[in-house]
Amino acid sequence: MKFLFRPTAFTFAWLWLGVAGSSLPTRAADEQADDAGFVSLFDGKSLEGWKKSEENPDSLRVEDGMIVIDGPRAHLFYVGDLAPFKNFHFITDVKTTPGSNSGLYFHTRYQPSGWPKFGHECQVNVTHGDPKRTSSLYNIVNIAKPPVKDNEWYRQEIIVEGHRVRLVLNGETMVDYTEPENKPAESNEFERRLGEGTFAIQAHDPDSKVYFRNLRVKKLD
Repeated sequence: MKFLFRPTAFTFAWLWLGVAGSSLPTRAADEQADDAGFVSLFDGKSLEGWKKSEENPDSLRVEDGMIVIDGPRAHLFYVGDLAPFKNFHFITDVKTTPGSNSGLYFHTRYQPSGWPKFGHECQVNVTHGDPKRTSSLYNIVNIAKPPVKDNEWYRQEIIVEGHRVRLVLNGETMVDYTEPENKPAESNEFERRLGEGTFAIQAHDPDSKVYFRNLRVKKLD
């Protein structure tokens, strides 16, 4: 005896929900971060909200959803509506290539040329000749052997609360530094002190190529 299947309205509704549910996108980590209060600083398509230094602007570009650093010294400063930043939690994904060097500045301000004078630098360097490597608080707390590799994405976090700076690499705290109150400037050339300001990404030299994606921040003020 053959069984004749006669779909009911309930059956069609169940089937529709199954198809619709299967087509819903899985929530990405970035969307969850947004739910936690993080805001994207990079739209993945353009440098809207960012400003290139006048020095070697071609060293900074967008490619396949990433900010690519490739060329002689230049800096890319965030100048969007969220700036300035004082207390914050910043996250980005970074991928270095062999022998490359870059940096993530914070509490800095726009400069048309030269190394940024203001703020601190979170070093980006896995195998470059500079012994201050990735997740160093440059010239303050230096890391010699970060647990990451070239050509592999890693997650860098920078957290500033008051006089305290934490640099977190793939979930591991590499630097936990409290800056003394009324800390003097490092030199006439560099301030290297906490205060407030914006972020900057560094192009270091013609042999350095580094990729950044998923740049986002949550203010902690």
